[in-house]
Amino acid sequence: MAKIIHLIRHGHHALLGRTLCGRMRGVELDDLGCEEIARCAETFTPRPTMIQSSPQRRCMQSACILAARFGLPVEIVPALDELDYGEWTGLSFEALARDPRWSRWNEQRGTNRPPGGESMRSLQKRVVAHLEQVRSDRGTGTVVAVSHAEPIRAALLYYSRKELDDFLSIEIDPGSVSTLSVDNRGIRITGINQRVLA
Repeated sequence: MAKIIHLIRHGHHALLGRTLCGRMRGVELDDLGCEEIARCAETFTPRPTMIQSSPQRRCMQSACILAARFGLPVEIVPALDELDYGEWTGLSFEALARDPRWSRWNEQRGTNRPPGGESMRSLQKRVVAHLEQVRSDRGTGTVVAVSHAEPIRAALLYYSRKELDDFLSIEIDPGSVSTLSVDNRGIRITGINQRVLA
């Protein structure tokens, strides 16, 4: 049974805050992002026994920085992938602000979805199903799961028993650590959006 699950958001990249990257190809960490993840590695006690990652390059880079620090392999886990934003993938936030569907989706995450994309409820189901599987796996101690803001937020909303429409109540910064503790009764949140500042 896993005792601790650390949910790590990938480090900073050049398009952050400007473009809705989603599952865009070729989005890579910048120097700041690499530094954030290296600092993040200093926070783990006890030492991780497993490192998992979303298939997206920025997450795999982040996971590899951690893996090199702890001498562990990286397991690619599709359930940790970013939300599929469909037609919105790759658009600037400036362009999205002019789309009434974007406003509607951000007001009602629990009942809307990006055009041609994935709903937050579907995202939440796949992420939580994976975390519950990790919880039940025997022999795992401290698991590091590198993902994105929305999957991490969806999991934290679930375990804090909040509605998906409350997504803005949980901030998930680049290079942050949110921690879940596991016991026979289930999973509880013991830390949200923790960062090691330079």
